[in-house]
Amino acid sequence: MAKEGADMTEETEFMIDKNVGKGLENVESSGNAKEMRAVILAGFGGLNKLKVTKKAMPEPQDGEVKIRVKACGLNFLDLMVRQGTVDNPPKPPLVPGFECSGIVESLGESTKGFEIGDRVMAFVNYNAWAEVVCTPVDFVYKMPDEMTFAEAAAFSLNFVAAYMMLFEVASLREGMSVLVHSAGGGVVSLCPGQAVAQLCSTVPNVTVFGIASCFKHAAIRDSVTHLFDRNVDYIQEVKKICPEGVDVVLDCLCGENTGKGLSLLKPLGTYILYGASNMVTGETKSFFSFAKSWWQVEKVNPIKLYEENKVIAGFSLLNLLFKQGRCSLVKSVMDKLLCLYEQKKIKPVVDSLWALEEVKEAMQRIHDRGNIGKLILDVEKSPTPLMASDSTETSEAGEEEEEPEGDNDSKERMPFIH
Repeated sequence: MAKEGADMTEETEFMIDKNVGKGLENVESSGNAKEMRAVILAGFGGLNKLKVTKKAMPEPQDGEVKIRVKACGLNFLDLMVRQGTVDNPPKPPLVPGFECSGIVESLGESTKGFEIGDRVMAFVNYNAWAEVVCTPVDFVYKMPDEMTFAEAAAFSLNFVAAYMMLFEVASLREGMSVLVHSAGGGVVSLCPGQAVAQLCSTVPNVTVFGIASCFKHAAIRDSVTHLFDRNVDYIQEVKKICPEGVDVVLDCLCGENTGKGLSLLKPLGTYILYGASNMVTGETKSFFSFAKSWWQVEKVNPIKLYEENKVIAGFSLLNLLFKQGRCSLVKSVMDKLLCLYEQKKIKPVVDSLWALEEVKEAMQRIHDRGNIGKLILDVEKSPTPLMASDSTETSEAGEEEEEPEGDNDSKERMPFIH
């Protein structure tokens, strides 16, 4: 039995598939049920598959926390979910999103550790882009008093993934060197280069090589040691500075960058693949892009790894949480990160705030690689008039005319930018 907060109003709600579709059978909620706004992905494909509509508000089950959502994080992985390019995606219709922040509204039976009214951030196995979410208590963390809801929504996935790759997988230590792709982004897969750079700065004498689009260099130059344009031959530039190579390579691109990353590793170095954004080139799923990325990946010879003393690893935070049950490990990492935040050694970078109804324009900004930091869906933000009708429901099926790839109109209709 859920314990409802008396002061809450009715107005203000590669993964475990069996829980994803819970509550989505009736996208249009009926009669007397409490309702909430949510972003619905009606089917895999382009931006026209997204719409904002009303659906039944969930209630917490045993061991769950019900959260009144204030902000949601938007990641490059969400683009891959929309296109259906993730492994074993749930069947649509579904509510996307894997992280949010908000206020505890009620608790399920036997749920301990939280009280109604607590400010929290949480991991969610889909369903985050809504006014209300319910998620197991193991995935919920209290926010520091000084942290804003937007910062909290930009914090969880990015900093936990960055910390675990650097310290749990690569064993980052004093004097080591790290190369990170998409150094200016806040939404490439799960781990932004900004989070990596900040965490590296907590270890003495760590050299950070950042690879980013040229137009982002001015904004991120101070956060890395050396910065290179992603369109130049960065291998030769890095080797001019470190002839032996680097200790850690963090690759969210895949494709031809896999071979380049392995070639840059020094003996006992670690290459970590945590995404495959090179597979996303157009608005919809492209078999050609997938095949090209697969073909460009250098075939790894185990004997060569043995002879060259190199380590190759993969990392998926969401699989670690939702499939492999490592909640306690993630909780210990989150505790360390919150200490660093309170010591003002790390701080999430927010690129911009978007209303739920502006989700299409926000996704286009990610696709265009135009962000520096994290894009946030602000649940309480009102959409700008030009965007208001773009993502709201326009027909029973939610079908609209397909938007042309690379549409730049959103750049002229930009919401609040930090």
